[in-house]
Amino acid sequence: MKESIKLLDTPKDERPREKLLKYGSNFLTDKELLAIILGTGNKDENVLELSKRILNDIGGIHGLLTCSVEDLMGIKGIKTAKATQILSVCEIYKRLSKPRKRITIKKPSDIVSLIMTDIFFMQQEVFMVITLNGKNNILSKKEIFKGSLNSSLVHPREVFKEALKNSAASIIVCHNHPSGDPTPSKEDINVTKRIKECGNIMGIELLDHIIIGDNKYISLKERGYL
Repeated sequence: MKESIKLLDTPKDERPREKLLKYGSNFLTDKELLAIILGTGNKDENVLELSKRILNDIGGIHGLLTCSVEDLMGIKGIKTAKATQILSVCEIYKRLSKPRKRITIKKPSDIVSLIMTDIFFMQQEVFMVITLNGKNNILSKKEIFKGSLNSSLVHPREVFKEALKNSAASIIVCHNHPSGDPTPSKEDINVTKRIKECGNIMGIELLDHIIIGDNKYISLKERGYL
């Protein structure tokens, strides 16, 4: 009961639930939103103190999206119940962020809005292929590689395997730069050229290669590499 007493010692309009009800969820800080998800603290910390420490340990609210059960349970004060509560909310967010209907791609930003939540928070490079039909409607989206991008590891066979599976007319490939800087490297450009050449042979056009950075992106097509 120590936690409840400590939290009740704070003014009522400063408690997370009461603030949400009075002002709306967008008024709350990251710490307060996480406190509502957790519900309670532990014998040493009230729920706000616990939430603050969790966010500090994982590098902020965005860190929640890449945490595993093991990562969360490795934090003092987090056991199975709280870890699963956090992961469930994160999964709901990811699912709500995905399109509910088939999307037609008209410009690079259309792709960016689709994949940003999937790879923006990753701490290593993730390479994805998006397949499209003749009307530029998305048929599928698949992660095919994780790790440092180079032409020996990102094999066109794996890229076009997904395209052939979906009878795609064209593809768009994407990957992230964990550094936050989406400027294409020499290896990025080489991989792009190799995939484009293979696509020309197979009759499946590579429409673009998009590199995701920290809330920004670069389209290699717009940069003249395609």
